[in-house]
Amino acid sequence: MHQDPMTPPPVALALREYRALLAEHGITWGEPPVSYVRSMPFLRFPEEARRMAVPDDPDGLDASDDPGVLGEAFRLALGGRLPGGLTALRLSEDGHRLETSRPSAVLSADPVPVVLLVDSARDAGALVTVDGVPYEIGPRGAALLEATSGAAVTVDGEVVDLAGVTRAAVPARLRLRAGFPCRWTVVSADGQGWYPEGAPRRRDYHDVPFFHGDDLVLDVPAEPVTVRVTRGMEYGTAETSVIPAAWRETVVELTPERIFDAAARGWYGADLHVHLNWAGDLVAGPADAAAAQHGEDLHVLNLVAGNVSGERVYDREALQHWAGRDLPWSDAVHIARMGVEYRNDLLGHVHAFGLAAPPSIYHTGFSGTPDWPPNAAACGELRELNAVLGYAHPFHGRISSPEDVIADGRRNCAALALVVDAALGLMDGMEVLHFSELTGTVEVYRRLIGAGNRLAALAGTDTMLSFTRQDTVSNPPGWERVYARTDGPLSAESFARALRQGRTFATNGPWLELTVDGGEPGDTLDLSPGDRVTITARATGHGVERLELRTADGVLAAGQAGELVTSFVVDVPTYVVAVATGGGHPLAADGQTFAHTSPVYLDVAGRHVARPEDVRWCMRWLDLLEDLVSGHARLADAAQLADHLDLVEKARTVYAERLAISG
Repeated sequence: MHQDPMTPPPVALALREYRALLAEHGITWGEPPVSYVRSMPFLRFPEEARRMAVPDDPDGLDASDDPGVLGEAFRLALGGRLPGGLTALRLSEDGHRLETSRPSAVLSADPVPVVLLVDSARDAGALVTVDGVPYEIGPRGAALLEATSGAAVTVDGEVVDLAGVTRAAVPARLRLRAGFPCRWTVVSADGQGWYPEGAPRRRDYHDVPFFHGDDLVLDVPAEPVTVRVTRGMEYGTAETSVIPAAWRETVVELTPERIFDAAARGWYGADLHVHLNWAGDLVAGPADAAAAQHGEDLHVLNLVAGNVSGERVYDREALQHWAGRDLPWSDAVHIARMGVEYRNDLLGHVHAFGLAAPPSIYHTGFSGTPDWPPNAAACGELRELNAVLGYAHPFHGRISSPEDVIADGRRNCAALALVVDAALGLMDGMEVLHFSELTGTVEVYRRLIGAGNRLAALAGTDTMLSFTRQDTVSNPPGWERVYARTDGPLSAESFARALRQGRTFATNGPWLELTVDGGEPGDTLDLSPGDRVTITARATGHGVERLELRTADGVLAAGQAGELVTSFVVDVPTYVVAVATGGGHPLAADGQTFAHTSPVYLDVAGRHVARPEDVRWCMRWLDLLEDLVSGHARLADAAQLADHLDLVEKARTVYAERLAISG
């Protein structure tokens, strides 16, 4: 019997298990209900979910154990408005009524999914059933429920008529051609998206529908629709409007214009942090990842195995099968590998690319288990497996001091152990670009490299292909990328070498170049005191408005998009980075365009940068980390605590030596 290379038996078995979990538990797949698991149903409406105010949870991200509390917080966040894709079932003392943001056009009698917000204004509780499944709604309570347009819904035994959630439309057919795989959007005037049969109904952070492929056929209404096509950040967007002929096929040929060609310059872009499966509203298979990678023209894709909130490690079977090998759809300019996200919610998450074999440990600190061994131990094993390591989504807010880094010690996935692992040489880089607010991450990155840690600027989206709509994680992979210049043709090995050498820049759109007397990011210039260097930065691409050149002491020069040239006399060891910024990014949650290079290092008289202010900043961070681990980590005994404190002390010694040398 022929075996599908995309789904070998161990992978096929795992996918069947995931489908069973989805069928039994819904979007959470039965994961232990920590805060971000309980929040999953609401994050399909990102803007409203961000406004939800709920009680603090010391084990996660602001969520309550009571589902009713979350429902009521979501209702309040809506402010009376219904976002697209949400239907409200309003309960009053006089009965009930149904409200929808827009009826869904349907081309057949097949039921369509309905997300139902039950909103009660009654002083007494109510019983709502969906296809016989009962849901208790408290007095003046609210709940978010899953249904379909064909579901049997009742309120205290009274039938709810769902006819208003759909409208019949005359069918037509589109055939879409670009000449190569792309990302497509087909949308009606009211915002309803249309998809080929069998394609996941994905929508990005801004609720824009999309799918991937070429020469695709899809059924649409015989009404005005807009068709858009793009292909990741190296391409623009082409758009047209069409009224498809009823009961016939209309061909749309549309090709996006190329903005820049990184591979032609020896640079290749990667998304180092993508999950195939991580709970969600569907089960994603390797073919989904292949379609997305080629449709986004993403040169390198790192699909990471990882847990959610319990012991299960999703896609572990795929890692075990393909570790150390390219995934089946790889080609000369598209490499896909299975990797790992090692996770501890107190001390931070680490992504691993290019590892030769599965590790022995994937996570610590979940389901009441100890925060042990320390992250450094897991990182050491991953390094022995040839992995390139970077801290993922390191920080989520503004940071101006080490106290801001540690904050209140909540388990919010911040990279608290990064200051240790960087000093001990266990980190190759960190995600300067990720899904969350960036200013704190960038501030910490500059402090760390200013303190003498050689860290590449990396990027990872945390896209999760098993979600079709879920905050930024439903964006297409590669909407943020780390570009690396390889020494020869693209391969997993050549790309890993480039990452280790820091020959990178992280970007969510701009093409960014930096040279210092001919040296590029990752290079070290050996200078004498008083030497003058000339620095050139260039930026093109999506949304660039401003360029900056920075050293360890701050902004050296700034100007408008295009080219920026300056020079300065180097008296003490430092570094140079380039930064491009702007607005109007189509996928970023904050709408900001951003790119940041890794440093060009300027050594003076054989000494590497170790700016005293930055070294002291890191040493204060170590002091606070020591207090945090001693007081808040879950540890089984004094020996486990001693393992953590020993690493902190070793890192403290490294920073103290740098401080002594820098004077």
